[in-house]
Amino acid sequence: MAVTQVDGVVPHSRHNAKLAQRTAAWKPGILPFLIPFTLLLAFGLWSYSPSRTPLSWALSIVWSLPVVGVLVGIQGAWLIRRRIKRSVNMVPPAPVEQDFLIVLVPTIGRHDTYPALERSVLSYVEHLPEWFPYMRVDVLTEEGCEAAADIDRLATVHPLIRVVTVPKAYATANGTRFKARANHYAHELRIAEGEALDDVWVLHMDDDTGVGPDTSAALAQFINRQRRAGPDEAKHMAQGILTYPRESAVNMFTWLADAVRPADDIARFRALTGMGTPVAGVHGELLVLRASIEATIGWDFGPKAIVEDAQLALTFCRLYPGRSDWFNGRCYGASPATAKDFVKQRDRWAWGLVALCFNRTIPLRYRWFLAICVATWILGPLQHIGAVLLFGWLINDMNTSPVTQSVVILWALNFAYVIWTYWEGLRLNAVASTSGRRKWWEPIVVVALIPVFSVMEGLGGFKGFLRFVRREENKFVVIAKPV
Repeated sequence: MAVTQVDGVVPHSRHNAKLAQRTAAWKPGILPFLIPFTLLLAFGLWSYSPSRTPLSWALSIVWSLPVVGVLVGIQGAWLIRRRIKRSVNMVPPAPVEQDFLIVLVPTIGRHDTYPALERSVLSYVEHLPEWFPYMRVDVLTEEGCEAAADIDRLATVHPLIRVVTVPKAYATANGTRFKARANHYAHELRIAEGEALDDVWVLHMDDDTGVGPDTSAALAQFINRQRRAGPDEAKHMAQGILTYPRESAVNMFTWLADAVRPADDIARFRALTGMGTPVAGVHGELLVLRASIEATIGWDFGPKAIVEDAQLALTFCRLYPGRSDWFNGRCYGASPATAKDFVKQRDRWAWGLVALCFNRTIPLRYRWFLAICVATWILGPLQHIGAVLLFGWLINDMNTSPVTQSVVILWALNFAYVIWTYWEGLRLNAVASTSGRRKWWEPIVVVALIPVFSVMEGLGGFKGFLRFVRREENKFVVIAKPV
């Protein structure tokens, strides 16, 4: 009987076939980029008026700065399209018979985060054992957390679930705090239990992010492929795609705003992590790492580390160049419940990433790309079209043309890419949803709201930058997790 293949993924049952067929049909679109690019370029060339004012010079720089990341993102999308064309020749996945999988789920253990944790953990024990006969789920929490009783009861639901409790008195050698401290405790525990081996893989997940049948099949295919690879070619780390199903959203506005995140996974992360150099960092969910390699890096990055996943990625670049990959598997998270939480989340990320960009313990050759991306992010409020027009009105200079006409090409490229990320990210989130498709009005609304979303993104980034400049005490803010 013929079955549909998704990047080499063959579903085990009819239950999985619909999702497999849906994801097989998806690939990054070209027209959602080409049409805006053509229109923006034509308008820019038509409306260009020579100007050498300070405003024109400033815009020529800040509106062109994102082009480095944009070109990398375009490369990533192109690599996915090429890989999908070749997927018919890929070896279908099979159960992982020789490797052991540990799913690590750190949680702050609050009552408002527990429902999402339960949903996520139950998805692991439902979907992963089909492809991973040797596995365990470690729920990592702090001694005395408020939802400790609920978490302990969750461990009785399935024999694969184990609760790992970090003692309050535990301290790392470098004084690392927050999630990195908990991850380091789990890393030391694996070493003590003799599990820091080449054939043991650690799948890092967030406590609000679940998996599906497509996730486990794609992950199994990746791990089996590394066993077949030679010692100089096998990968030690890989990242998949984070999506947000519509039914997991409690706020449609923030769900639309988060369309940009899966697009980043199929663009920059696909290009950089997939080519072996995760210099843009990684995100903390659907990150799989060989236990023996994690044992050589650890998570003890010091008391200022609040973006431990990105710091791990940059350290990995230095120690194991060319040994990371990307796989076409999806995990399923939930967007922040409110716009306030959305900004708060971005605030923490920016705070930690700015600090990481100035971290001299990491060679500059691994930091410069991240620094450009972060600079573009935190300058968001200042380069917003509304802010630019307001400033031009105040100084009586409404000419926003660049200093030379050729810059218009870069601007059209950058703005078209932003439209593409929201358009394609929304489509990815819709594919991950029960219906499998966007509602007719969603693409229109998400594009129309890009100026609003960019304000939210930029505000969070700028607030994080200000916290770094003020040298405020680091805080690992955990927002409430939707069910």
